[in-house]
Amino acid sequence: MAADTSPKRVWLRDPIAVFADGSERGLVIAGGRIVELVGRDGPTAPCDEIVDASRHVVLPGLVNTHHHFFQTLTRAHPDAINKELFPWLKALYPRWGAHLNRDRFRLGVRLALTELLMSGCTTASDHLFVFGADMPDAVDIEAEEAERLGMRIALTRGAINFGSKSGGIADERLMQGYDTVIADCERVLSKYHDASEGSFRCVAVAPCAPFNVTRQLMIDSAALAEKYDCRLHTHLGETRDEDEFCLAHFGCRPLDYLEEVGWLNERVWLAHGIHFNDDEIRRLGKHRIGVCHCPTSNMVLASGICRTKELEAAGAIVGLGVDGSASNDNSNLMESIRHALMLGRLRYGAEAVTHQDAIRWATEGSAACLGRKDIGRIEAGRQADLALFTLDELRFSGAGDPIAALVLCGAHRANRVMVGGKWRVLDGAPVGVDLARLRHEHGAAARAFLEAV
Repeated sequence: MAADTSPKRVWLRDPIAVFADGSERGLVIAGGRIVELVGRDGPTAPCDEIVDASRHVVLPGLVNTHHHFFQTLTRAHPDAINKELFPWLKALYPRWGAHLNRDRFRLGVRLALTELLMSGCTTASDHLFVFGADMPDAVDIEAEEAERLGMRIALTRGAINFGSKSGGIADERLMQGYDTVIADCERVLSKYHDASEGSFRCVAVAPCAPFNVTRQLMIDSAALAEKYDCRLHTHLGETRDEDEFCLAHFGCRPLDYLEEVGWLNERVWLAHGIHFNDDEIRRLGKHRIGVCHCPTSNMVLASGICRTKELEAAGAIVGLGVDGSASNDNSNLMESIRHALMLGRLRYGAEAVTHQDAIRWATEGSAACLGRKDIGRIEAGRQADLALFTLDELRFSGAGDPIAALVLCGAHRANRVMVGGKWRVLDGAPVGVDLARLRHEHGAAARAFLEAV
């Protein structure tokens, strides 16, 4: 008799709640995918394993669409606190330029990914644009660290090639020449870009921002994205300073400049997207452009509030991101969901932005920003990427709606996290990670950035 090679069916049985209709009794996982939402009558076929989920509220794995992993090394830096974006950058760029090296970078990446995973994040995108002298393979380091944790990653090959000597604000030591950038973009795309269903790695081309890359690099990045059928990412519409810079240097507003360099298309997702006028929102929607809302960072730097509701109404895609740890001071996407809800209600009112909206932005919306239809939602056929939270802490006592409680009562640490059908967090701890050692090593590396420059 031939051996049974069908994948094992695992039933996550009887959770407190699931962020999906028709799943009163949980869901069944097989072969790394969700194969069944279990209704009141139980699974439709026998299961090989049953996991008691009766303490858990189940969300889709969270998807982070904007970050700067290395910035975990300069959180709450005394020279950068209480500043808006451009003064904040001017305070930190010299320190990054002087002290960032490959060993410190690796620890910054490792800590950021671990924090994200523990918050329920299963897919992360890092906007990587710094390349110190001894870390030309920075993208490879990120790929290695994500694989080590078992997370999906959207790698971005970014760049700065317009620094302080040319009128920009970036430190020259973090820059690379045009030819080097283009050649490495092609290398990274050829090596890592995988757009297939269930992929653990994909690549986007991601020049940092209009104020620190050249026009030609923006144009040629768009050409690379077309050639390799990948996504494009950059900062845009974050501050009024950016508007003034673009008007002074390019004679137009940031979105007009983006159109001039060939970036108004469905491949693009933007970070922040705060300062768009009504016509620009209409254009973003027309081209189905994604916008990663970064509420925590935008509050820390007093940048403004993303017009999430208008963007979605126009047809744009809204996702969620934690942004760089130095402007957020942590890498917790579950916390950012709460901040997105609160900030949205300040702008639109209590009934206009719901906890479901905020969760959706961090899951299905973020997945769409990355061009993915296989993650971000709990339904049959999608990848088994799940974040399971308990309601055992004092903060949840008395909560009536368990899913709303995660957001309103401030959940910040998942009890279990599954990626592609495999448990990557158990009992609140990432599998195979020595947290005490990571804290010690990362803290030691970060102390270098407190030294004078």
